[in-house]
Amino acid sequence: MKANKKDRFITLIDEHKKIIYKIVNSYCPNRADRKDLEQEIIIQLWRAFDKYDPDYKYSTWMYLIALNTAISFYRKEKKWYAKTDFLSDDSIFGLADEDHEDGVELNQNIKLLQDFIHNLKELDKALMLLYLEEKNYEEIGEILGITKTNVGTKIGRIKLKLKKEFKK
Repeated sequence: MKANKKDRFITLIDEHKKIIYKIVNSYCPNRADRKDLEQEIIIQLWRAFDKYDPDYKYSTWMYLIALNTAISFYRKEKKWYAKTDFLSDDSIFGLADEDHEDGVELNQNIKLLQDFIHNLKELDKALMLLYLEEKNYEEIGEILGITKTNVGTKIGRIKLKLKKEFKK
């Protein structure tokens, strides 16, 4: 019976590994931290696996746990970086640059967007990640524990900030 649970979990992680990949790369500036966060997210997902509520889609459940884990991890790591005064210029999307080792470079607007998102507060970063995933406001609200109206308000404010950044 335990093998079935383990197999289901592994299958679930494999089917939704892009969620973990996106979140890890959104919150961690360097490769070592990304690996640590990835492991922490998988551990937290495994611990919560028995409590999964089938009323939610697996992707919603994974986002919920992975984002909460990432936000906690990010806050802890941010404190560490502040203490050591060692903040890499690599951003979440720094990995995206690595993924484009075939010579394809991101254009300037995409880099500006990446930098903008990287500098958002943890909750706003999660919000934008889900928004860019084309999640609807209700689903974003479920994942982040805020109302659908609050999601719309926050996204509107972020869009205004983004417009200002692009006008610079």
